Amino acid sequence: MIRLVLFDIDGTLIRTRGAGTQAFERAFASEFKISGATEKLSFAGRTDTSLVRECFRNHGIKPTPKNFRRFFENYVFWLDQLLNGSNGAPCPGVVQCLRDVERMASPPLLGLLTGNIRLGAEIKLQHYGLWNFFRLGAFGDDHENRNELAKIAQGRARRLLGGAVPGEQVLVVGDTPLDIECGRSIGAKVLAVATGGYPKAELSAHRPTWVVENLTRIQIEELCA
Repeated sequence: MIRLVLFDIDGTLIRTRGAGTQAFERAFASEFKISGATEKLSFAGRTDTSLVRECFRNHGIKPTPKNFRRFFENYVFWLDQLLNGSNGAPCPGVVQCLRDVERMASPPLLGLLTGNIRLGAEIKLQHYGLWNFFRLGAFGDDHENRNELAKIAQGRARRLLGGAVPGEQVLVVGDTPLDIECGRSIGAKVLAVATGGYPKAELSAHRPTWVVENLTRIQIEELCA
């Protein structure tokens, strides 16, 4: 039985139509006077902290705690502003899927497993009315390595559930090969959804437990049984 379901955010729960990437651009431009900062960055499945570190390296900026703080304080300001002007939305089937979990007789714990920093995740999900579905999370400011975040989420679930949550009792839902790798790193089952930038065929090549076009194509109760 699945006791913990962990969702990625971007491309899995929501599409912001570029608001997150634009917020990165604006923050680097306004705080560090760097234009085109994200041109060489691949965002899919990455943690925010690792992306900022890579950009610092590309532009000769020291990766000091002060510079990370400067960036992220600016980034969350721009993220909030840009979301208000975006035409993003939850991905197909997401809201119904989350409600179906809540209606289960013995629902699993719902959590987030995301490269977003915690405040960025909250801003995004509050904007789309999804934040309150989740009781825990592991975020990009907890660790730069995505696979380590899975272990952190397990530890937080253990405290809430009062006992260990082994990998076979965890379901990870994500839209990138790195999400699949992350779930497999703790022995979790993985549901890959082709609502981000990767088609089903490419996701299938990374051997998730299941792969679907979107969350309208699944009965979450059956996967959690």
